[in-house]
Amino acid sequence: MKEAKGRVFCFGENVDTDVIIPARYLASSEPEVLAAHCMEDIDASFAGKVKKGDIIVAGKNFGCGSSREHAPLAIKAAGVSCVIAPTFARIFYRNAINIGLPIVECAEAAKEIREGDTVSVDFESGMITDETTGKTYRGQAFPPFMQKIIDAGGLIHYVNSK
Repeated sequence: MKEAKGRVFCFGENVDTDVIIPARYLASSEPEVLAAHCMEDIDASFAGKVKKGDIIVAGKNFGCGSSREHAPLAIKAAGVSCVIAPTFARIFYRNAINIGLPIVECAEAAKEIREGDTVSVDFESGMITDETTGKTYRGQAFPPFMQKIIDAGGLIHYVNSK
């Protein structure tokens, strides 16, 4: 996947993995089950509103908390094509790349983009365009090897393709 385009859902700072996918649903690793409960404790209607391709924009330290891989998996399974934030918790960052969920660090975009805006992201250049306002932002582009992992759908798919 070289780019993403979708409607934005905004969340604040320090969104932890317990909010992304509550612990009561961790008995399952089925993507459909996780998607149905994604962000449930912060926005109970999220799973019913999010559409394939939509984008999450959040504050700093997104994905903090436990190291569960279920969190980025729930986001990806819900149809989210990208998460934009100023910073990500390191273990969430790794888990997101490992399962093929594109995440982009860009403080200015995270501060200025609003809920409901339509945003496109070019992963090769790191350019983020808020198509609603016409403003562009320079996010952190993925190095080529990470882009290959994401394009393959995650680390396991990448390794298996070699």
